[in-house]
Amino acid sequence: MKATVFHEHGGPDVLSYEVIDTPTIEANQVLIKVNYVALNHLDLFIRGGIPGLKLEMPHILGSDISGEITEVGSKVSDSLEVGQKIIVDPGVSCGVCEFCIRGQESLCSSYGIIGEHYRGGYAEYLNVAAQNVIPIPKESGLDMAGAASIPLTLMTAWRMLMTKAQIKAGDDILIIGIGGGVALAGLQIAKAAGARVIVTSSSDKKLEKAYTLGADEGINHNETPDYHKEIYRLTNKRGVDIVVDSVGQATWARSMKSLRKGGKLVTCGATSGPIAETNVNLLFWKQLEILGSTMGSRDELRTALKLVWNGTIRPTVDRILPLSKAQEAHEILEQGAQMGKLVLKP
Repeated sequence: MKATVFHEHGGPDVLSYEVIDTPTIEANQVLIKVNYVALNHLDLFIRGGIPGLKLEMPHILGSDISGEITEVGSKVSDSLEVGQKIIVDPGVSCGVCEFCIRGQESLCSSYGIIGEHYRGGYAEYLNVAAQNVIPIPKESGLDMAGAASIPLTLMTAWRMLMTKAQIKAGDDILIIGIGGGVALAGLQIAKAAGARVIVTSSSDKKLEKAYTLGADEGINHNETPDYHKEIYRLTNKRGVDIVVDSVGQATWARSMKSLRKGGKLVTCGATSGPIAETNVNLLFWKQLEILGSTMGSRDELRTALKLVWNGTIRPTVDRILPLSKAQEAHEILEQGAQMGKLVLKP
């Protein structure tokens, strides 16, 4: 089969479009013909090298996958069959630890992600455990490129807002850096929950797109670098209830200043750098909460998908490129030039 792989860590130029062996399946697995695979910032971090992460080389990226079942293992339930259109749950856990038993798989000590700890979907075929396969309801009308843009970002945003921050109707939510998959999923989840959503971006075009998806207010942070002051104006000097910040170092201080007393800052990443200064005086005096979140549980993903199946949440695809152009796609993502998901087609 053809796949885009890398043999060593580095820039986009280490990605190589090659012919490699088609994977075989075990009794509890299915073989997926990959229709589309969507990019995440995680792909950039893995390609560049994450300290402590040791990979089987050559490595295949790709966590967000849609496709069709082409082979089913002997121990797989009859509910999965050849020809089914599916998406892949990218989370892999042990299934027996205290956290997995509670349905908190992303806290499992052996938790891993397809495309990061395991070979992913930048390939024509993928072998995956049956428990990671989610059939797409025929009545959803979802196209396969859109389907590929959903799982990782949707489960991440759902856990951040619904489970960790416990968003409720009437809340004011600030989402930093609209344009990425988690931010766009978070916007739609927050609107479905009845919140007022304020977003930031350096691009007026991205802000305009955010309005079409339901954003109530938009701030261009290049034109208004002290956006926390604008937040206070928009909230009658109160501050927002929740800030979603996966940018990290570059925005952390302003995000904290944007919160009301008792507000919550929830984060799932740090695209601008992991070391952010926290004003401890501000933290305790305003009685703020800082919440970390990673991925989501099997239940959280499947619950969130109900909003996709019924059309409440719509995938946002920026563009589709052939798998052989993965290097170009990585360059676009590094520049932040996309609005929505970049999707590759094998």
